[in-house]
Amino acid sequence: MISYLLRRILVSLLVLIGISIVIFVMLHLISDSPGRVVLGPQASAAAVEAFNRENGYDRPLFVQYADYVVQLLHGDLGRSYKLNEEVTVLFAQNAGRSAVLSLSGLVLALLIAIPLGILQAVRRNSVVDRAATGVAYLLYATPSFLVALLLIALLSQLVPLFPAEASQSTSPWVVFTDPRAMALPLITLALTNVVVFSQYQRSAALEQLGMDYIKVARAKGAPERIVLLRHLLRNACIPLITLVGVTIPTLLAGNLIVESVFNYPGLGLLFLNSLHREDYPVLLAYTLIGGALTVLGNLLADLVVARADRRIELSR
Repeated sequence: MISYLLRRILVSLLVLIGISIVIFVMLHLISDSPGRVVLGPQASAAAVEAFNRENGYDRPLFVQYADYVVQLLHGDLGRSYKLNEEVTVLFAQNAGRSAVLSLSGLVLALLIAIPLGILQAVRRNSVVDRAATGVAYLLYATPSFLVALLLIALLSQLVPLFPAEASQSTSPWVVFTDPRAMALPLITLALTNVVVFSQYQRSAALEQLGMDYIKVARAKGAPERIVLLRHLLRNACIPLITLVGVTIPTLLAGNLIVESVFNYPGLGLLFLNSLHREDYPVLLAYTLIGGALTVLGNLLADLVVARADRRIELSR
């Protein structure tokens, strides 16, 4: 396990380096003069030149990247030109709220998707299975922002159960302290994941139900509840573990849409506002974190699957 972990960490570091290079080059090729973008079209040529020189934008691109890597190693993500604040401070102020919202939505989606997928597999081709599959395909084809708007129209306007705007509290635990205000963002995040998780869980459970160990357990007279919970559940959840690991970075994208629709102060809303302001340091840091989460999610998924599935040979 240790050698496997070291190999995966090394590969992950190489992937992260590649991601950082691509993101850095892409953002810096958007404009031939970052100073012009930051200071605006009305700024004088002398002011633009002074800005580029002060921030090192007049140096070769590989030198700028090397300086950026050194800053990253010291925990410095740069400084927002528009907000005049360190990016690490901005992220620290917003990351907690986004993380709790994302993880809460992910946990809620799993709590719904796992039993739903197993129920569909056990009652394959029944009315319940066909109805759940039809709703899943419909939601999967619906953009998440449209799901959010429909929920607002139904549960905030037509039936005023929840407010249309998320809580503006600065506490990261507002999901638990003010659940009514956070209900619609949470439901939106959960729905967008349930439709995928439940279908993966259904397919995995169907495959396991045809295995010999399930037939043997039933032939021995084990109650169906024991067969499903003790024998089926663990093996049927292994493919879902990988999917959850891959889904972790997409939570950033989900937050971007949900936070913008419900005006929730988090990393997603910060990124959207920075995009409108063309605030490069914030955009670069956000995108780099998304890449890091992608690598981390895949690494964690591989490790958990390797631990859960004894058939995997780690020495290879």
